[in-house]
Amino acid sequence: MRETVKPVIGAAPEGATDTQTASRAVRQMFSSIAPRYDLLNHVLSCNVDRLWWRRTARTFAHILNQPDARVLDLCCGTGDMTFAMRKQAGRSRARILGADFSHAMLTRARSKSFGQTSAPGWIEADALNLPFPGAHFDLVTSAFGFRNLADYDAGLREIVRVLRAGGECGILDFGEPRGIFGHFYRFYFKQILPRIGTMISGVRGPYTYLPNSVERFPAPKEVLARMRQAGFRDATWTPYTRGIAGLYRGRR
Repeated sequence: MRETVKPVIGAAPEGATDTQTASRAVRQMFSSIAPRYDLLNHVLSCNVDRLWWRRTARTFAHILNQPDARVLDLCCGTGDMTFAMRKQAGRSRARILGADFSHAMLTRARSKSFGQTSAPGWIEADALNLPFPGAHFDLVTSAFGFRNLADYDAGLREIVRVLRAGGECGILDFGEPRGIFGHFYRFYFKQILPRIGTMISGVRGPYTYLPNSVERFPAPKEVLARMRQAGFRDATWTPYTRGIAGLYRGRR
C-alpha cells in the first residue's frame, strides 16, 4: 500500500509541536538576529536580494503609482521590501504599511525610516490574524516571510480577506534551482551559508533553520494550487536568478 504524504501545514522550527509553538519559535529566531539581519542578508546573497526587491516593486508599479492606493507588506522584517515599494511609488500618495510580529525587527525598520519624507508606516501584527477590516488593501506583499508562517493556507486566506476585489498579492520567496547550478547552490545554501550566518550573527539556530525551511516549503505548483483554493485567480510564479527565488502573484 502506497503511503499518503500529508501536505505541509507551515513552518516547523526544531522543537515546535503545533502552530502556536512554531509561531513563537519563529518570532524568537528573527528577534535574535535583528541587529545583524540587514548585513547578513546582503552578505549572504551577494547583494542580489536588492535586485529582487526592486524587481518585485516594479512588477506592482501600476498599483503603487495609483493615488491613494493602500499597500501592506507582510512579515516585513526590517522593511527592505517596504522601502523598495515606497521608492517605486515616487510622489504618489500610496499609503504603504509594513507589518511584522517581531518587535525587534520593526524597531530596526522604524529606525531606517527616520527623517524620510513619505516614510512607510509600521505596525506590529500577526500575519495570521491581521487587525484590518476586509477588502481594505489594493496590494499585499511578503518578501521571504511567508515561508515562515505556521499555517500557509491560513495565511493565504487572511491575505484574501484583507484584499479588495481585484486587489493583488505578491509573495517573494526562495526556491530550489535545478541542474548543475542548483547542485552548487544547494551546497552553498546548506553547508556554507549556515556557517557564515552563525559566525556573523553569533546565533546558530536561524541559519540552520533557513535551508531546512526552504527545502520544506511546497514546490511552486503546489503553492499556486493553494493560492487558487484560497480564492486567488490568475495565480502565477516567476523565477528570479535561475530559480533561487521567485515571485508568486495572484489577484483576488
